Amino acid sequence: MTRQVALVRDIFGNPFRPVTFSPSWRTDTALSLAQGMYDSRDFGAMPILADALQDAGCDNGDVLDHCRDPKGIHVRGCWVVDLVLGKS
Repeated sequence: MTRQVALVRDIFGNPFRPVTFSPSWRTDTALSLAQGMYDSRDFGAMPILADALQDAGCDNGDVLDHCRDPKGIHVRGCWVVDLVLGKS
C-alpha cells in the first residue's frame, strides 16, 4: 500500500461503511488521549485510545481495528481522532 493511499484511509476511513459514533464513547480518557495526539502530532497512543474506547463501550470493529493497526499511518485529521474530538 502506498503512503498516499494510507493517508487517504486515515483521513476518510471507508466511505462505504460510515461509522455512527456514540457520544458515550467520549470519556475523559478518550478525549485526553485524542487531544494529546492531535496537539503533539504523535499518534503512538492509538492502541491505547482503542482500549479506552472499548472500555467506554465501543464495539465498532472499524474504529477499534483502525486504532490498533500496526501498519497504520496516522496524521492530524485521522477520522477516529476527529470523531472522538467531535471534529467531524
